[in-house]
Amino acid sequence: MTDVTLEKAAVQTAPAGKQAQLAYVPVQAPLPKIGGIIPMSLRSVHFVMPGGVDDAANPSGGNAYDRRLCLDLPGFGWQVHKHLVPGSWPRPEAEARADLARRLGEFPDGTVVLLDGLVACGVPEIIAPEAERLRIVVLVHLPLGDERGIAPEVAAELDAKEREVLRAVPAVVATSDWAVRRLVSHHGLAPERVHVAAPGADIAPLASGTDGVSRLLCVASVTPRKGQHRLVEALAAAKDLPWSCVCVGGLGQDPEYVAHLRELIGRHGLQDRLELAGPKAGAELDAAYASADLMVLTSYAETYGMAVTEALARGIPVLATDVGGLPEAVGRAPDGGVPGILVPPEDPAALAAELRGWFGEPDVRRRLKAAARGRRAALNGWASTAQSLAGVLGRLSSEPRRAA
Repeated sequence: MTDVTLEKAAVQTAPAGKQAQLAYVPVQAPLPKIGGIIPMSLRSVHFVMPGGVDDAANPSGGNAYDRRLCLDLPGFGWQVHKHLVPGSWPRPEAEARADLARRLGEFPDGTVVLLDGLVACGVPEIIAPEAERLRIVVLVHLPLGDERGIAPEVAAELDAKEREVLRAVPAVVATSDWAVRRLVSHHGLAPERVHVAAPGADIAPLASGTDGVSRLLCVASVTPRKGQHRLVEALAAAKDLPWSCVCVGGLGQDPEYVAHLRELIGRHGLQDRLELAGPKAGAELDAAYASADLMVLTSYAETYGMAVTEALARGIPVLATDVGGLPEAVGRAPDGGVPGILVPPEDPAALAAELRGWFGEPDVRRRLKAAARGRRAALNGWASTAQSLAGVLGRLSSEPRRAA
């Protein structure tokens, strides 16, 4: 078994056919120095989010991120006014477009507006004109063209629209250094206008696990981009091992993919060992983490990977695909230990091989678990995320309006 495959966490190289990453360090805006004390008077930011941001049946990392910002930004000088815009974003119907245009049109000139990229990036005809008079920040959770399960021509159309939006606004925020470099190089943005505000993590009690090895947990919406079919194929190749696996995540985003996944599970005879548990939150989600021995994530694209840091916040090691910002999320413990294993994408056989190593090499398990506990202690909290974004908002509100 490969002990650790995260040397690329420090220096990323682009896969064949992809654009090369730039070598600069993403811009960190000056942070407000308020020592965690809530100011007497708060500046206002209007946060425009998808209408389903609070939908418990379809949870996502982006939605969780948005909700936490609303809670934590006031601690760094910003009163948040939430605007939930229903619609089939990023390709909304006419009614949703009109609703968004009306809401933005009602804001006075110079208003600071934070727009979730899912809402903003597909409608440049609405956003670009408003960027001339509003101080707009677009928060990109995932580049629109990176979503899986959509037709290539649709992905290309969304990618072009996103480029137009991001070039029109004065500031863009992404959720990892990798994502910042990707947006700058792919869309040709000015580097000083693109900032990082990585997701935080809430430190939780150490997971007790099951038997220390056999309980696998995947936390991700069941969609083509999350690649659960690759996990099924890998587990089918390791049927002789005594694993059990629960997949926690929404089942409503792509019913056709969910049906395909169930058929695949049945075809391999894994119905009694691999559970599609649907979405969980609160105590139920905590219980799923508490019983896990290893987190597995087989995504095709991730700008960061909040489920990874949620697992590490409980001392659970990670086995994941080596894509996007996942190496940043896995990270390193203060002593240099790596709390996870990254495998090449599109390679269920490599995933199965690492699973065999996980089961067969106790020394490697011990090192991974020790590194996960060290990484747990070093994780940044959500206050760091809010502070980074507050710095972007503060600088934007004090500068003359100009596009990226």
